[in-house]
Amino acid sequence: MREILVVFLLTVGVAFSVVAAVGLLRFPDLYTRIHAAAKVGTMGLGSIVLAAAIHFNNLGVSIRAFLVIAFVFMTAPVAAHMISRVGYKVGARMSPKTVIDELRDEDQKL
Repeated sequence: MREILVVFLLTVGVAFSVVAAVGLLRFPDLYTRIHAAAKVGTMGLGSIVLAAAIHFNNLGVSIRAFLVIAFVFMTAPVAAHMISRVGYKVGARMSPKTVIDELRDEDQKL
């Protein structure tokens, strides 16, 4: 039963990672690409590390795996936000399909 769960989690993790890679290739601008890499990549990595923790069935490995998952889940959204913010500040162009630029309104207030 444990092997089936590990295979399922690995499959889910690989699927999320493939979706993240496709998003990086297909999305039109920095902001949507960062979104794909941060959200979907985090879920893929979380599933793969959880599969490793279940596979090894060792307390030390499990603790390290959960610490890695917690670290990635806490830092990936912050890093994606900061990369997007810096991209905006240095003038990375938005997609022509972008309707609202909320940061432009915020920068004009300052």
